[in-house]
Amino acid sequence: MTNWNLTTLLEGLHNDIHQRLEIARKTMGDMVAKGDASEAIWLQLFQDYLPKRYQAEKAFVVDSNGRFSDQMDIVIFDRQYSPFIFKYEEKLIIPSESVYAVFEAKQTVNKGFIEYAQEKVESVRKLHRTSLPIPHAGGTYPAKLPIDIIGGILCFESDWNPAFGDPIKNVLETNKGGLDFGCVAAHGYFFFDKNQKKYEYQNSGKPATDFLFKLISQLQFSGTVPMIDIMAYSKWIK
Repeated sequence: MTNWNLTTLLEGLHNDIHQRLEIARKTMGDMVAKGDASEAIWLQLFQDYLPKRYQAEKAFVVDSNGRFSDQMDIVIFDRQYSPFIFKYEEKLIIPSESVYAVFEAKQTVNKGFIEYAQEKVESVRKLHRTSLPIPHAGGTYPAKLPIDIIGGILCFESDWNPAFGDPIKNVLETNKGGLDFGCVAAHGYFFFDKNQKKYEYQNSGKPATDFLFKLISQLQFSGTVPMIDIMAYSKWIK
């Protein structure tokens, strides 16, 4: 009989993320180094545990009109059906059509970070996205409407006590739906319920694991990204 225990395994996943974020916070004296370490820890979580149809990288996003987003700490995007990825001097640029989600990562959450993240997420959402009819054996399916791009924040700690008290709720409510997810690894996570049009807050004992499962569930409901019109990008070839 096996001695594996699923509860222990999932607890270990959260503890690993929590401990690595805590070590980065305590040992790195430089704020830039702390931020870089936090980004890398969350990015590796997605790269290790998201289904392989998704890829996660630090990147810019571009549309067929030649407009670019801000650089995002984490972009979750389709790699199976997206033929157009550009990499130059370690800078990755991803077409807007292939994006599922974007996240900003910092050590702590506060009003300034939430507002900053909301602006960066919007720099991706406002980009144009093409969509072509999808051919199949019996003809073609109509062009798919672009999916809603998930936006969120990832942190270890909160400047507020309690972490999910009135201050964070007031900031999120000023731009309702601006952020869909937020994980504060030491305390819990939140998500925006689009059906109820309100935020739900989970004071979870294992936030990193609970958040990851909730995100994967949401990505499943997003379906597949639209079929990119690659020729719309070709007009920029001179």
